[in-house]
Amino acid sequence: MDRHTFPPDLLETQEAWYVTYRQLADVPMTGAAAHRRRLLRLSRMIAAHPFWQTSAGTPAARVALKEQARARTAEAIRPGAGRR
Repeated sequence: MDRHTFPPDLLETQEAWYVTYRQLADVPMTGAAAHRRRLLRLSRMIAAHPFWQTSAGTPAARVALKEQARARTAEAIRPGAGRR
């Protein structure tokens, strides 16, 4: 079990960031502006989340959030894998 328990909305926002980042890599430069704007908006939402103001919001927790979200998005895009 993970040492860090994140609020569902924070974890979902980080997951959306990774999905959007992957999508940005696949769009032509002329269509990339919307994806870049979404990444910026998601980044602001993650950075400003109230979780980071708690005692659990440590630098190690930031790394753990990224690792957990990255693993969950990798599972979701694997062929035949469903979303949890």
